[in-house]
Amino acid sequence: AGAPGESPRLLALAVALRGLNCALVQTSFVPDEYWQSLEVAHRMLFMIYILNINNYGYLTWEWENGLRGYSYPLIFASIYKVLQLLAKDDVQLLIWVPRLVQALLAAFADVKLYSLVRHLENAETAKWVYFCQLCSWFTWYSCTRTLTNSMETLLTIFALSYYPIKGSKMGSSCKYLTLIALAIVIRPTAVIPWIPLVFNHFWQEQKKADLILHNCIPVGLVTVGTSLIIDRVFFGKWVLVQLNFLKFNVLQNLGTFYGSHPWHWYFTQGLPVILGTHLPFFIHGCVQAPKRYHIFLMAVIWTVLVYSALSHKEFRFIYPVLPLCMFFCGYSLKQLKAWKKSAASFLLLSNLLPALYTGLIHQRGSLDVMSHVQQLCNNSYQSQASVFIMMPCHSTPFYSHVHCPLKMRFLQCPPDLTGNESYIDEADLFYSNPLAWLNEEFYNDTLLPSHLIFFSVLEQEISSFLALKGYEKSATVFHTHVPQGRVGSHIYVYRKKAEMNH
Repeated sequence: AGAPGESPRLLALAVALRGLNCALVQTSFVPDEYWQSLEVAHRMLFMIYILNINNYGYLTWEWENGLRGYSYPLIFASIYKVLQLLAKDDVQLLIWVPRLVQALLAAFADVKLYSLVRHLENAETAKWVYFCQLCSWFTWYSCTRTLTNSMETLLTIFALSYYPIKGSKMGSSCKYLTLIALAIVIRPTAVIPWIPLVFNHFWQEQKKADLILHNCIPVGLVTVGTSLIIDRVFFGKWVLVQLNFLKFNVLQNLGTFYGSHPWHWYFTQGLPVILGTHLPFFIHGCVQAPKRYHIFLMAVIWTVLVYSALSHKEFRFIYPVLPLCMFFCGYSLKQLKAWKKSAASFLLLSNLLPALYTGLIHQRGSLDVMSHVQQLCNNSYQSQASVFIMMPCHSTPFYSHVHCPLKMRFLQCPPDLTGNESYIDEADLFYSNPLAWLNEEFYNDTLLPSHLIFFSVLEQEISSFLALKGYEKSATVFHTHVPQGRVGSHIYVYRKKAEMNH
């Protein structure tokens, strides 16, 4: 693994850096970060104890339709269980401990990447790949989040370290296939980058029948079997989640409900943005790297091509190939003779700003506003308090960031799975005429929530409703410098005036 004493030192550095990374990411990225992990875990564990509120813990439509599996949320539910047994299930710990666990795994992955390159090349190249990995602004932004994409990326790095590439003595078919299978259970799309890699391994393998009979089949049966049993327990029926996921996203292409992009988006925006200033080094590294690493490049290109064919596109979907790109960036830096120091300084500085800006400033309101909601739990007022979040669907986390049975609701937006042409979801209905919607929904004053939360762009439009019903602004929370559409620069919390409550 390298010089004695090097790995523990390196691991300590990685853990310290990713711990700092975790603390310096205080913004929200995409709803899935909570809604496909923490919210589900919170409901799995705490739902049972509090039955007086029927929606304490909300599952999105994907869970209603069996598109997601419980294996990933189970990790966080286990963390919650430990905290609960220690009587430490305080809301701040419920928010931060899962992220710290994710950060710890990210640190292990960084070190794995280092030792893989050290084994394939030498300590010098490994050092530069490791440097590029730590510099990457997008990795900094994503790796400590509780996103399935983050876990998929970490498992991809772990699997790569056992991948039998030419000249590697660390290859282990069983280990790398198990890790891929785990990644696929967590997020079925994890199979994409591995198609060329597994095919390449199979092509070069002398004992093909052995590989299939002794590795592929047992690993597949055990992982799919385990995932099936976990889902059977929590769904209460047999569900093959991976199949439903494929059917929905690929065969029916219903992902377009969440927006579609032109075919070239990953080439013109997706990859250039997540690579950032690493891009020229990535291209240089691809040209310079020895032929045996072309399979890594193949995996990157293939993944981007496959995702380009699907109409719904997001930056995070191609995150799992970023570590492979970092391999080429590091290779490039090692090849630079005179410019090495300047190139390294350039990479560090140019990634520092986007990493800090996206981690500390951009889109932080949806998390900050939850601390205002948490305060409603602390007093005797809780039984009367109720919160209505009038924001685009899933803009904020939910009970995982409140952890008390407060009455809360938000605008819903499940896609229509029945093929109804004229279907409009609740959020779209609301936004088509917010004032009329509010007057109709709250025709009776006893139905009014004690607190309303919404983006600043909505205030003008519903001001007459707020005045008439006796609401006053109780908090203003900064959200973003680049408001777009329904998302405003600030989030407002309005509460009903005291004399109205009595």
